Amino acid sequence: MAIASLEKRLGSDVKRAAKTWFSPHMAAASRAVSERIPLVDLVLEIRDARIPLSSEYAHLRNFSSSLERIIVLNKMDLANRSEIKEWMRYFEQQNCISFGVNSHNKDNIKEFLKFLLARVKELKKIDHSSYTATIMLVGIPNVGKSALANSLHQIGRISAAEKGKLKHAVVSPIPGETKDISSLKVCFRWLPSKLMKRIGSHPNVYVLDTPGILPPDILDVEMCSKLALTGAVKDCLVGEKELAQYFLATLNLSDEYKKWEKLCTKENERSTTDHRLRFLGRSELDAKRKRQYPTDHTQDFVVHDARRTLFETISSFHGDLEKEKDLSRLIETQFTALQEAFRVASESGEDAEHKVAAKLLNLYRTGRLGHYTLDSLPRNIQ
Repeated sequence: MAIASLEKRLGSDVKRAAKTWFSPHMAAASRAVSERIPLVDLVLEIRDARIPLSSEYAHLRNFSSSLERIIVLNKMDLANRSEIKEWMRYFEQQNCISFGVNSHNKDNIKEFLKFLLARVKELKKIDHSSYTATIMLVGIPNVGKSALANSLHQIGRISAAEKGKLKHAVVSPIPGETKDISSLKVCFRWLPSKLMKRIGSHPNVYVLDTPGILPPDILDVEMCSKLALTGAVKDCLVGEKELAQYFLATLNLSDEYKKWEKLCTKENERSTTDHRLRFLGRSELDAKRKRQYPTDHTQDFVVHDARRTLFETISSFHGDLEKEKDLSRLIETQFTALQEAFRVASESGEDAEHKVAAKLLNLYRTGRLGHYTLDSLPRNIQ
């Protein structure tokens, strides 16, 4: 497949940058986390729902299968819903407990917290509620560990307060990247601590966030490319333009763009609306335009233009997307067309492509350009 060539080039760049990401800090953090895992009651392995296999926390392979672990598929709002269900069925067949979450959805977090507290009580096998349990969050970078820890703490604190069981809680921001390993060790040794957040009382349950850790070497170039696209490694290590090209290849070979067909009709409706505003008076049109900021690609009307542009370029393309040359030609056409959709000045040349790439990646990573599960289920699934 043509996309395989893109994955190979991108993945090779990521592999070459491995020495950059696996710094002495990450190596020390890896050792510290591994030493403390046996001391906690439950481990939550946070994975990115878009890459359920590629985002595995490889260090857990060093522990026995008896480790109390739950695989948490975070960012489920960015992945394909039907495929998430298939992945959860796969993990069940592997005798792994899994749960899909969206860290920013309060109802979903409430449901997950209820599940966690029930699990803790089951593990402890104690009827009374005077004990304390510790849950550790582990995972690779940028899978949303800190966001999940904060959400669990916030919802847990509110729920307990409503029941009159919790008047005070240990509250402190969790850094997105812990660099002070001595601080990390202290936080593991003394409970509760600034890296721990209380998520429940009766029993007392604390959740501990940890730094995102990648293995020192990843052999699979396809896995490397997926980690890069979802933001597990810094964009500067491989280049935003290359990542945007990989996303466009993924989009072009999927059916996600077909959902945007109606936008072509809506574009006509919008033109009709503007015409009516001109008929009603200049002041109404000016008022509408003042609420729009063309340079802000996150505004709905800009996102709609980007979706419409992508739909039109894919739908009108008559080449063979399984051929690398044809796929590259379509991607080049899309980069040019998106300059207008994103209101990027064409005279800026190469800089224009980088601006388009940055805006495109941001919209993909926030779910504004569809929902994708990049990992395929293993073939041996029943």
